[in-house]
Amino acid sequence: MSLTIRQLRYFIAAAETGQVSHAAMELNISQSAVTAGIQGLEAALGARLLARGGQGVSVTPQGARFLSRAKAIIAAVEEATRSPLGEETQVTGSLRLGLTYTVAGYFMARHYASFRRIYPGIMLELSELPRFAIEDALVNGGLDLAVMLTSNLGNTDDLESETLFRSRRRLWLPSDHRLLAAPEISLRDVAEQPYVMLTVDEASRTAGRYWDHHGLTPKVVFSTSSVEAVRSMVAAGMGVTILSDMVYRPWSLEGQRIEQRQTVEGVPSMDVGLTWPKKRPLSAPAQVFRAFLSAALGSAG
Repeated sequence: MSLTIRQLRYFIAAAETGQVSHAAMELNISQSAVTAGIQGLEAALGARLLARGGQGVSVTPQGARFLSRAKAIIAAVEEATRSPLGEETQVTGSLRLGLTYTVAGYFMARHYASFRRIYPGIMLELSELPRFAIEDALVNGGLDLAVMLTSNLGNTDDLESETLFRSRRRLWLPSDHRLLAAPEISLRDVAEQPYVMLTVDEASRTAGRYWDHHGLTPKVVFSTSSVEAVRSMVAAGMGVTILSDMVYRPWSLEGQRIEQRQTVEGVPSMDVGLTWPKKRPLSAPAQVFRAFLSAALGSAG
């Protein structure tokens, strides 16, 4: 029997929220990933942990017994993380860390809080900047390290990168859209629909690459740098869009439902990771942060 920390976290979140969709939103991942993780956990245990119904999920008797054990395991892991062994906990200094918009808004907060708790001697100096400005600052010495969309990295001659995770891009639709009933959806189908284009973090440039690859052009009815604006517009039926699971939420701010579907054609993922200059060795605080973030995402996935 093989269990993962990720599966336990998915199960606990679904059990406590009563909704797989709410668990996915809380964990900042896709609903399908939560479902697959819980199903894998149930298969490994040989027991049904959650009962699925029209109103969500409920914990079975076996699930209730396992829930307390799962929480104890997670608590033990978190305690071990809070009390790490090793000389790296004695490292002091400052780390100038660059962040792109999407990373700052949808990824960094919980990792920042955890890192500061474990390594109080390292001060993080955070700067949110566009990708090209981060690349320039890394090369010129204005930044030590960056957490950014490595799938957008331009200056590969001077910069090293390490991708930490890949976030799948999928089609977002309002809950009453006719394409939801289609057995499959192609990019050509999407190109025939009104389209809401996100522009922040070069999203429109990235989208242009895969649209051009298939010889298609979306019918853009509105372009915006606001993810929340895209979410509200899609939910209200103004158009559809293709964005990553990392920024997906099943509800708009107005409480309207947003659905996701995979397109037939493969759409490149949005990759998040670390970037640093090739010609300048990482400082001790930067090495600690790199190891911390790699371990944190490894334990989560």
